[in-house]
Amino acid sequence: MKIKVALIIPTMDRGGAEKQLCLLAEYLPADQFDVHVILLTRDGPLTERLRAAGVSVTLIGKRFKVDPTALFRLRKVLKKLKPDVVHTWIFAANSFGRVAARSAGVKRIIASERCVDPWKTEAHFTIDRQLAKFTEAITTNSNGVVDFYASHGIPRRLFRVIPNGIEPRRPTNLDRAEVFERLNTDPSRKLILAVGRLWPQKRYRDLIWAAELLGTTREDISFVIIGDGPQRGELLRFRDSVTKPDRVRFAGSRDDVNALLPHADVFWIASEYEGQSNSVIEAMQAGVPVVASDIPGNRDLVVDGETGSLVPLGDTAAFARQTNVLLDEPKRRKEFGAAGIQRIATEFTIEAMVAHHAKLYRDEK
Repeated sequence: MKIKVALIIPTMDRGGAEKQLCLLAEYLPADQFDVHVILLTRDGPLTERLRAAGVSVTLIGKRFKVDPTALFRLRKVLKKLKPDVVHTWIFAANSFGRVAARSAGVKRIIASERCVDPWKTEAHFTIDRQLAKFTEAITTNSNGVVDFYASHGIPRRLFRVIPNGIEPRRPTNLDRAEVFERLNTDPSRKLILAVGRLWPQKRYRDLIWAAELLGTTREDISFVIIGDGPQRGELLRFRDSVTKPDRVRFAGSRDDVNALLPHADVFWIASEYEGQSNSVIEAMQAGVPVVASDIPGNRDLVVDGETGSLVPLGDTAAFARQTNVLLDEPKRRKEFGAAGIQRIATEFTIEAMVAHHAKLYRDEK
């Protein structure tokens, strides 16, 4: 008999947790699992992929932070579905989903924490601790996340660390000239890329300033930021106040990142907190050396001195300095890129990610 699994998450936006849930729902063996995805708040661009894969998707439509009607609707869906396992992802779904699952009589309730969350207040952690009392397990992608939540009173024994999985790279025929044309960038320059949502966690101001520092040392660099978000206007104004548009460009959200990445010379990420960045995994898979802030999530991916460089959080001069070394040493860039490809191919596969979840859902001890 198939195991019926309900995966509950706030949205199907293009975020890291959403991508992992989508891959999990798509790749869990269909002959063993009956998978249903429930969106607590709103739909998103990844939904069509789920439906194309034959995965059932239900939208609850939570309208504001504390929406008791959403809790009632979610409980009603779960009572009708009668899942063997409910697996919730991210704070809102972890909260509403676990309460609804328990009140609907679901026997096995699993949560997922995908990131170190310094924004949480003591009230949030109180909720987390109370819900943990009837949670069978909490999946995460990073030991740093385990340490963070254990320090706030969530039992360490509940956590199961399952590294993110990534699909094999899709072949692309784009040459470097076409990539630079798409990015409206001078092809004679070295290309530095960053990919992610434009919001404070990612510390793009640090990277813009690092690009300016690097640009005063060498005139042959272009830093391109791929992504969109609430800080776009602010970051554009900051860029214009400290550097030149041909040195730092904003490319917006794009669907061709897979094709662009292999042509980057260096990848940057300056986040102040992460779980396990899919953008870093994708850059390493594409053979691009990474210069990253030295935080737990990045530390799980980037091996300092082997696949890239880790620099102190907020140290813009270190970003510029380490990148300058890499740009001056093509042999080292190639070695770091090859090591990154190997690391992702052996440790961050979809097959391993799905197998770990399947074992958890089967409750194999």
